[in-house]
Parts: sequence; C-alpha cells; structure tokens
Amino acid sequence: MTITQAVDRLISQSPFLEEALTDNIINVSSLARNMKPDVEKMLKKPVQEGAIVMAINRREPGYYFKISRGIKTFMSRLGDIIVRSDLSDHSFGNSPTLLSCQRRLMDEIGPGKNLFCTFSQGVHETTIVASNSLDPAIENIFRDEKLLARKSGLGSVTIMLPENNTEISGVYYFILKSLAWGGINILEIISTTNEVTIVVEEKDMHRAFPLLLGLKKPNI
Repeated sequence: MTITQAVDRLISQSPFLEEALTDNIINVSSLARNMKPDVEKMLKKPVQEGAIVMAINRREPGYYFKISRGIKTFMSRLGDIIVRSDLSDHSFGNSPTLLSCQRRLMDEIGPGKNLFCTFSQGVHETTIVASNSLDPAIENIFRDEKLLARKSGLGSVTIMLPENNTEISGVYYFILKSLAWGGINILEIISTTNEVTIVVEEKDMHRAFPLLLGLKKPNI
C-alpha cells in the first residue's frame, strides 16, 4: 500500500471530510497531522507529514465532487414541504395477526379524516407513526401484539421530490447531511417514490424545517 492509497482509504471513510476538502473549508496541514498516526499504522513505517499533505492535494475528485453540481440544481426544484406535529411512534414485533390489526386500524381511521398514519414493515418488526389522537385505537387494536417500543412528542417534515429523483445519485445524502450537521437526531425515515418523510422530536422541529427548506435555495 502507498501513502496515496492509505490517504484515499481514510478520506473515503468519511463523506463529510471529502465534502469539506472539495469545498476548501478544511486546513490540509492540520488534517495531515491528524491522519499521520493512522497512515503510519496502515503502512507500518514512519511517514513524513509533508508526504501526506502532497497525497491529499493530489487526490482526484471523489464521489461528492462528481454529484455536487447536479444535485444542487436538483434540490432547488424540490416541491412542497409539509410539517406535522403531535405524532407518536409504535413498534411491534411481526406476527401472523399483525396485518389484520393494521386493516382494523385503517378501518378505524376511515376516509376523510385529517389524520396521519404510516406503516413500515421490516424483517422482524413493524413501526406505526401516527397522530397522537390514534393512540387509544392503536393500544386497543394491537393490545395482543408484542410492543417493542413507543415514543410520543414527535413531529415530521415531508418533502415532495421531483419525479426524476430515482435517477439522481446523492438525493438522500444531501437531505440527511443537512440534518446531521444541524445536530438533529432522526427517529424514522419514511419514503415513497416521490416523497420522503423525516420524523424527529418535536423540540427539534423549529431547527429541522429551516434546514430542509434551505435545500431549495440555489447554491446551497
């Protein structure tokens, strides 16, 4: 392994670091000093800090650079952003009777009611994110199911995506990156073909919404 290969491997392990280098917002000398112990460990020999600096500066543009130009234009065409509050999250272990409980809950909601309810089924568990007003119905209908976790005091932000979103690399990365850099913990991600819903704690809603809204501004 060469110094360049070691540097490439370390940088590729951190998308945020690669982005910062591409945008020229990181001190290369400080980065080289920080990377030096890891590079020496990978090469099993002493390495000069200047050699690491040179390897960093000579790197070819990575994944972030390749997608950043097109993705920023794409983000400026995001559709409506819908905010909801007063939500709760219920996770149940999958069972032969769980699907029938979901049907009963949907019958309980009925048409025309302005309520939020989504189901996300995994291999071993199913999560329901729903309006708080549905809590009594959920507790009653799913009373014989195995409740794994429940959390209330949640809110969501739904972003309508352009129809060609599946043809663009990095869409979800840019959405989730803005929240990660804002220190916002994401509890659930619910997606369909042309929309994505981010579930966070209500206390974080006042920060999450402007961050996601900012994605629609050109050159962000």
